[in-house]
Formats: sequence, structure tokens, C-alpha cells
Amino acid sequence: MSYMLKALGIQVLSNDYMWMSSTFTKALVENNDTTLGKEASLRLLKPSDDNDHFVATKFKGLYYEDEENEMIDTLRANIKKIENEYERAIAMMALIRACTKKRPRGIFTYTGHRYDDGRKDLRKSVEEQFMEAVELIDRAVFDNGRQNASVNGDALELDAQTPDLVYIDPPYYSKNSDNEYVRRYHFVEGLARDWDGVEIQEHTKTKKFKSYPTPFSTELGAEGAFEAMFDKYSDSIIVVSYSSNCLPDRERMIELLARHKKHVEVIPIDYTYGFGNQASAKTHRNRVKEYLFIGY
Repeated sequence: MSYMLKALGIQVLSNDYMWMSSTFTKALVENNDTTLGKEASLRLLKPSDDNDHFVATKFKGLYYEDEENEMIDTLRANIKKIENEYERAIAMMALIRACTKKRPRGIFTYTGHRYDDGRKDLRKSVEEQFMEAVELIDRAVFDNGRQNASVNGDALELDAQTPDLVYIDPPYYSKNSDNEYVRRYHFVEGLARDWDGVEIQEHTKTKKFKSYPTPFSTELGAEGAFEAMFDKYSDSIIVVSYSSNCLPDRERMIELLARHKKHVEVIPIDYTYGFGNQASAKTHRNRVKEYLFIGY
């Protein structure tokens, strides 16, 4: 969404509580003209004396082969030495993309390769995936003539003055499933922040780290967070992306938004959740309505 708004010529302030996501927007939203290039990318693949072998040691046998872990560590070590913040963000985004493309389903809630369906991406090396990702990201960099920004933080504490429009895509709280993005993507989130300030849960098979605290972990907490957000941005147009199988429900969301806005519109969009192209995933439980709540 941030990238799309940038493409429309709008000045964008993009905030996310995950370092991984804010790394992406640093590379493609805040960055207007810096690219990494093939030669610099190839240098990042060369062995480094600063390699701490953290991934090779901590995640041995969990997600990748030993030589793949070593290449990830090599890239980590070399990326840290990049002085330009946008080149560094591009390189880290490319490493994250390489790791997710090499991972069946792109998630880290399980170990091994049980979901390996033989697709081409899983056969490519980390080096190939990384180089392809850099080329792809470099091509996506553009200048929209605006001074955009990428922030990693709590949306409720964000100093955004009075934006014309605030788009909110929060974690979806449901009693039937969890909304822990960190649990699904902990490995690549760890890459983005170099596991700094996180508590790896050594007793877990996946070596995940303790999830970030968020009010969206409970129904009451989610409602309070929405109320605070709507109050904080009461002078802006507010758009909220949400789902019909989550709480607060549609009627309650309208009620909360109407406390701060004279007009509230709801646009329902039919949607089916599923992993990959597996027909078995497309059951009635996965069919929902995505809602866009618009308050003005």
C-alpha cells in the first residue's frame, strides 16, 4: 500500500512494528534514487573475516542446508559493513526475499522441508535468489518527487502531525486463529534486526523469539487500540483494512469510528485465504469478506 501510494505521487510516511517491513519501505518508499547494482551485490557474496556463523550455529538443520546457512551468514556480515543506508536496506531486503523464496510456503513455523513441492525457486541457490532479488528491487526504485519516510515503531506513538489520510492495516484478532506475524516470520525478522534486542526461545523447535507485545492480541486490547488510533487521527481521513472473521466485528467498528467521524462507509470485498495453490486450503472456513472502513 505504501509503495502504491508513492506511485500515485503522494508523500508517504510508512510505519510498521516489524523491522522486516520497515526495511522494505526504507528500500522502496523512502529511497527515491539509490540502487545497489550487480558489482556491489557480487562483492557481498565473498567470504568475510567478520562472519560470526550465528545462523549456521543457531539454526543448524532447521531451515536450510549447512552451506546455505553459511552463505546467509556471509551476506549478513557484509551487509552490516555497507555505509549507505539505502544500499544496506536493498541488500537486506534481497536477503530476506532470498530466504523466503528458498523456504516452502515462505514461513518459519515448522522445520525441515515437508512442504517442498519441487518448484523452481526451491532449487535455486541462495546466491541466485539474492542476485535476482537485488535486480528486481533495483528496478523498482523510483523518485515520485516527494520526501517520503519509513519508520519502525508503534503507530500510537508515531509523530505524524496531521496526515491527509491514514491507512491502517492492523493485526486481525480472532478467537479461532492467532495473528502472530512474528511467529510466522521470526527468522527473516531476526535477519532484519540481526536478532538485536530479542529473546530467542531456546526450548522451541523452531528457535523463534518472544513475540512483540501488541494490544491486538485480545479483543478488548484491539478495541482500545482502535479507539486510541481513531482519536489520534480524528482530523484525518481514516481507512481501515479489516476482516469479517475478526473482532471487533463490523457493527462495533462502525460504532467506534462514528465517534470521531461524521461519515462512515464500509466496502466489503470477497476474499479467500489459502497457502500457495493448494485446493484443499480453499474451504468455507477460508472464505471471508475483507472490509475497508472509511471515516471522514
